[in-house]
Parts: sequence; C-alpha cells; structure tokens
Amino acid sequence: MNVVKQALWLVGCAMLGGCSLAPRDARPSTETPAAFKEAPGATNIWQMAQPRDDARRGRWWEAFQDPLLNAFEDQVAVSNQNVAAAFATFMAARALASEARAQWYPTLGVNPSVTRTRQAASRSGGAAGHNPSTDYALPFDAVWQADLWGRVGNSVAASVAEAQASAADLESVRLTAQAELASDYFELRAQDTLKQLYDDTVVAYRASYDLTKIRFQTGIASDQDVAQAEAQLETAQAQDTHLGILRAQLEHAMAVLIGKPAPVFVIPLESLKALPPATPVDVPARLLERRPDIAAAERRVASANAQIGVVKAAYYPAITLSASGGYGSSSLSSLLDWPSRVWSIGAGMGETIFDAGQRKAAVAQSRAVYDGTVAQYRQTVLAAFQQVEDALAALRLLEQETQQQEKAVASSARYLDLAVTRYKLGIDGYLNVITAQTALLANRQTLVGLRTQQMTACVQLIEALGGGWDTSQLPRP
Repeated sequence: MNVVKQALWLVGCAMLGGCSLAPRDARPSTETPAAFKEAPGATNIWQMAQPRDDARRGRWWEAFQDPLLNAFEDQVAVSNQNVAAAFATFMAARALASEARAQWYPTLGVNPSVTRTRQAASRSGGAAGHNPSTDYALPFDAVWQADLWGRVGNSVAASVAEAQASAADLESVRLTAQAELASDYFELRAQDTLKQLYDDTVVAYRASYDLTKIRFQTGIASDQDVAQAEAQLETAQAQDTHLGILRAQLEHAMAVLIGKPAPVFVIPLESLKALPPATPVDVPARLLERRPDIAAAERRVASANAQIGVVKAAYYPAITLSASGGYGSSSLSSLLDWPSRVWSIGAGMGETIFDAGQRKAAVAQSRAVYDGTVAQYRQTVLAAFQQVEDALAALRLLEQETQQQEKAVASSARYLDLAVTRYKLGIDGYLNVITAQTALLANRQTLVGLRTQQMTACVQLIEALGGGWDTSQLPRP
C-alpha cells in the first residue's frame, strides 16, 4: 500500500502543477505594411452601407441590392456540396478533439464471466476430481494514466486548434462559393446586356440594309452596298446567336453552386444594372483577423506547436494507476454476497531506456512540420496582401478606363451619325457607314466588358478582405 500511496501523491502533485513540454504558442511574425499601396488612406473595414446588428454577419452580397442574387446566395450555404463536405470535415475534426479530451479520464470496463471446470482425477487425488465446478465472476476494471508531462493536454490543444482550422476552412469554402456565384451572376447579366445590345444592333443593321436596297432600287446606291449591308446584318445575327453559349454555361455553373440540377435551373433575362458599391478597406494588419484562410493557417501553426509537446513527453516516464473490483463465487446465488467481493489496486511506471534515436527523430520531425506550417502561414499572408492590392488596382484603373470608354462610345455614335448623313447625301460610300457601325458596336461591347470587370473586381476585393468574417467567429475551445 505504501507504493500506491506514493503513486497517488505523485499523481496529485502532477494534476495540480503539471508541465507542458510544448514551446510557447505565438502567432508567427510577418512583415505587415502600414497601409495598402492602392488605398493609403484606408481607415475602416468593408461593411454594409446600413449594417444591422440583428442580421446574419457576412451578408456582403446585399450591398449590390439585387434580390435575385440575394436569394441565390442564401442557397449556397445550404445546398452547395463543397460546403457540405467542408462542414463534414469540420464535424470530424471536432469529434477528434472530443476523443482527445477523453484521455484525461480513466477507462472503465466490466468483464463478467462463467467458467465450467473439471480437473483430472489424477490431479485431484480421487474420484472427486471427476465432478465439474462452476465459477462466476463480475469484475470491474479501471485504468488511468496520469498526464504528468502534458502529453494529453498538448494532444487536446492540437486537436482543438485543428478543429478551429477546419472551421476556418469551412468559411473559406463558403466564401469562395459565394464569390464565385456572384461573379458568375454578374457575367451572366453581362451576357444578357450584350444580347440586348446585339438585338438592337441587328435591328439597326436591318434598317440600314433596307435603306441600301431602296437606294439601289432607285439607282442611287450600287449592288455592292446592298451586299455589304447584308453581310454585316448576317454577321451580327450569328454573333447574337453565339452569345447564348456562354450564358448557358454560366447558368449551369450557378446551378451547381446552389446545389440544383442544371436542367431544372432557369434564370430570366435581365440586363446588368448593378453598380460597384463603395468598398473601403482597413489597414493590412487587420487583414490577419478578417480572412478565414489566414486564420486556418495560424491555427495549424498552433496545432503543430502543440504536437511538439506531445512527442517530447515520450522522453519521460508514464505512470499508470489501475484498480479492479467485483464479485467472484462458485455459486450464482451467492455471487453478490459481501464475502464474495474481490479487489485489487496498483500503480505502474514505464520508461523507455533505449530506442536508437526514435524519440529524437520524432521530435525533429514535429519541429520540421511546425516550420512548414509557419512558412505556409506567411505565404498565405503574402498572398492575401497581393489579392487585395490586385483588386484595388483593378478597381481604380477600371474606373478610369470605363470613363474613357464611355467617351469613346459617345464619339463613335457621333461618327456614325455623320457617316449616315454623308451617305444619304451621296458624299461618301456605304463603306464609311459600315466602318462607323463596326466601331460603335465594338466600343459598346468593350464598355459592357469593362463594367462586368468592375463588378467581378469588386467581388474579388470583398472576398480578399474576408467577406465580413473575422476570427471572433471561430468556435471556442
């Protein structure tokens, strides 16, 4: 019993002041600029123009003020299968954390048994040995290993950090799907705008074709003018039809994103009307708190750090307490009687004396894994800064280019009016009209493309800023 008391005393001391062999957990240092180059005066993070405290956080798509887009985005979190798979991964990681916590507690078991025995007569010394006997047992066993060196504690910390990383991965997958849906939606609306543009162009070209036929019939224009007008009309009709291919593909892609079969998903035609909302940004340091992929990388650093403590604990002895108790009897009727009770209690200690460097190699491996997660974290941070700068630069330059292109469209329209007037007066040939019409169509098409790029760049900026998410939404340990 003295050995048991000493073991209990040692375990009690360890429970009161157990040590952890893991290095001190800290976020890896990164070079963080004071401000974004494309937004030097940034003072506040992106947020809704009229935020509501009672609304679900992160509903950034509502800033575009498109009810149909809002309805589609709401379905992403519910029906997108990539999000569902990421959620299942998170639930598995959370279960592993619970499994690690179970190591803090003793393992209890029961093993009832009935044994029928007959001894040989030569061993029992007489005929009585031929009579079989029955033994009944109802034992309960308990085994518990003291966490003296923080092995279990660090294992729990690593599992919890990994579960938090999985939760951040879930948010990254959800944000990516939501951003992809918004980009596809605006590109689809751009196709609808181009469809309307080409429909109007076909109408205008048909009017020009009818005009040249009338002028040819009256002897004013040549048959060459009619052929040119007819070729231009047919080309525009073919291009108008071709627009349906990309629109159908975008519609099918959106169906997959919201978890619906492509054959049953239909979006009505509507031109692009949304404008890029104002998207202020914060200082770069706040980006470390607002992107789920950065949070996931940082939590995996913490998990790898705790794993170092787990493997280092193998250098120290493990103390195990065990106890068993129950009942044993040769008669079932007296099995639960007080004289039939049996019990035992003990303590054991295990220590590896020689392992040919196995533990040392395990520690070296865990440190290398930790260094790898630090590098991945820093790379994620650098990529985040790049994505924000890319989106900011795109928005700034696209705004200037759009304004310039609007002037080009206005000039092309004026050029076409002059060309048509001079053609009707017989000053110039029809080729000048075709040239002016082609230039106007190309410039208007380019303007639609620039406005679409503005919308997608705005979505990319919101995604790069974390979409309204921050680390406070990680599940608590």
